[in-house]
Amino acid sequence: MRVLVVFVTLACFASAQHQALIDYLERRLQTIEDRISLWHEQTARYASELRELKQQMVSQLESLDKEKEFLRVTLDGVGTRVDRVERELDYLETQNGAQPCVDIDDKLIEQQVMLVKEKQKAKYSKLSDCSDMISSIKAMKILKRVGGPKGMWTKDTGRGSGKVYIFNGTDEDTIHEFASVQDFARSQGMSLAMNLKLPSTWKGTGHVVFNNYAYYINQAEEMMVVKYDMKNSSVTDSAVFPVQDHLPVYGLTPETVMDLAVDEEGLWAIYATRQNERYISMAKMDANTLDIEQMWDSNCPRENAEAAFIICGTLYVVYNTKQPGRSRIQCVFDVNDMVTNEEASLVYFPKRYGAHSSLKYNPQEQLLYAWDDGYQILYKLVMKKKLEI
Repeated sequence: MRVLVVFVTLACFASAQHQALIDYLERRLQTIEDRISLWHEQTARYASELRELKQQMVSQLESLDKEKEFLRVTLDGVGTRVDRVERELDYLETQNGAQPCVDIDDKLIEQQVMLVKEKQKAKYSKLSDCSDMISSIKAMKILKRVGGPKGMWTKDTGRGSGKVYIFNGTDEDTIHEFASVQDFARSQGMSLAMNLKLPSTWKGTGHVVFNNYAYYINQAEEMMVVKYDMKNSSVTDSAVFPVQDHLPVYGLTPETVMDLAVDEEGLWAIYATRQNERYISMAKMDANTLDIEQMWDSNCPRENAEAAFIICGTLYVVYNTKQPGRSRIQCVFDVNDMVTNEEASLVYFPKRYGAHSSLKYNPQEQLLYAWDDGYQILYKLVMKKKLEI
């Protein structure tokens, strides 16, 4: 009797386990069926959306074909009218004859030469009351190393902007923009940068960023100063620099055919020409129109020069010394004749890795942004008044 009870109990227990297993399998099957049903619904929806997208693309392509045909017809009409105008001009020239233009060209050249000479002789009218000059270099901070051996980095030299801009190389077309110096310092390479592609390549390392505009040098057939609006991603203005026979500005940085600079007075150009090939020249520019306001020939040699910058209308040229990694300010030229070379030659740069390929002064911070063999360096400047000489 006891054996029978045990047997019945075991049978009931086994039956309960079997039923629980069946219930579990039914629930799993139901879940799988629900997922399959959802997948079918999603597949049908995606197929429908793809058909709609295909129809839209076909419609847009048909519209583009119509516009293309309209443009072709319009261009054919324009070509016909241009041919007609050219025939009429040829007829007028045969009737009247072309007037000689050699005298006019000569007069234009003479006017340009006289204008340059007048700008070189005129007394400079300061735009600010700035009278600072460098007393010493207080500190050097190596921020990081990114990019190639030659390039330029800078902060926007206008007021109210903390963005940092990297111009890597001497013949490129992409600016790397960082939100701040801190973002640049902690970024792995250019990973945190926003890339700004220029419509043309820059030449050398002589660029500046001023009030949300990038000013850079483009050299194709002529030397062009290009003003690029970084907010609207468009060229605002460009101008041919009115000097012939350009030479590299610095003997140790031959890629830099012209060096732009910004100080308390505004925008400047540092350049060299074959007519004054041993020395560096400079010009004051209008940052809005890119017009040349005044020009000077300095007494600072190009030979053995690394880079230069301008503070309060004073050109500081940095030369490589015989000691490896050592540079010093060896020549200055002040447009108001208030600074001498004797005072400037006492300013040495801390020992570094190689030679500066660019030095950019920020008048808001009184810092120099330097590029040295791929290292991005900050120099803190100590100032004094020019009248203290």
